[in-house]
Amino acid sequence: MPEAHVRRRDALRSALRDHDLDSLLIVDLLNLRYLTGFTGSNGALLLHAEDEERTVFCTDGRYLDQGARQVPELEQVIDRASVLALAGRADKDAAYRRTGFESQHVSVDSLDALAEAAPSVELVRAPNLVERLRLVKDDTEIEALRMACAAADRALADLIEHGGVAAGRTERDVARDLENRMLDHGATKPAFESIVAAGANSAVPHHHPTDAVLRHGDFVKLDFGALVDGYHSDMTRTLVLGEPADWQRELYDLVAAAQAAGRAALAPGAQVQAVDAAARAVIERAGHGDDFLHGLGHGVGLQIHEAPALSKTGEGTLSAGMAVTVEPGVYLSGRGGVRIEDTLVVRDDGPELLTLTTKQLMVV
Repeated sequence: MPEAHVRRRDALRSALRDHDLDSLLIVDLLNLRYLTGFTGSNGALLLHAEDEERTVFCTDGRYLDQGARQVPELEQVIDRASVLALAGRADKDAAYRRTGFESQHVSVDSLDALAEAAPSVELVRAPNLVERLRLVKDDTEIEALRMACAAADRALADLIEHGGVAAGRTERDVARDLENRMLDHGATKPAFESIVAAGANSAVPHHHPTDAVLRHGDFVKLDFGALVDGYHSDMTRTLVLGEPADWQRELYDLVAAAQAAGRAALAPGAQVQAVDAAARAVIERAGHGDDFLHGLGHGVGLQIHEAPALSKTGEGTLSAGMAVTVEPGVYLSGRGGVRIEDTLVVRDDGPELLTLTTKQLMVV
């Protein structure tokens, strides 16, 4: 893993030179983890645009040993006020005279404190430089995503095999059971609060599990994911308790067709709006355009929701190595809804599917 972090820092240095910056002050903990592997709750990085030996990592005394273990290749400074300590470090060395900072993560008050700590440094707004690198996942990241998706796949299979989705259970019962099984199959924790929505609740896109009881004939929508090595998986499957009614089969088949169209549209160079449109058109042609209430998908990685946004208002194009979800849904208020979601990696020869649970309608 240290080699991956070195490569990422080198890529960021290239971006700093393009922006005529001597260095960048990284204050966001996820960006710090991406660049160094550090997983503590307090830390910062002063990354020099030319010289790894001038790159300095700072954390506080609680993480003295952890920092040395996780970031052995960089100089480590111990100071509770990590960001200000590195700003002060830059102030004492002309090699850092033009220093960028992650302006999207720095408040106005914090910027005043930075300027006070480094009066001789030109502080330059440099938003999203690391986030742009994070858009395209490297092999280490994709392997972590695979493991997270596998943990979720195995947990759902285990849940169904042992009768965990059954009439008489509550949504909360099923959610707790599913999350515990993800832990049993290698997850650090759930990637987010699991959605279990039964009956009419399945028509609520982001329903929170309640004490509502699952009943024969219900749609049961499960939206869940696992966290492994800091990376999130995201999957939705919609099941039916007992023999589905005709309207349920028709609705499910419609969403499945839209999801297949969205997956097929994933390709390097594709406009994110066009990917959304490919799936949305299937649903609109069936007369349910107004019942598809959200974007088609989103990026996934160190955050459960990150760029790019596959939506009507999304911007940009896809690149090979981006990890995204494809999750169309149709929601009939008061009756029920269907969402089918996968996590995939954009590839030159077609998307790589990471969530492998069947998308055939499951009847339990």
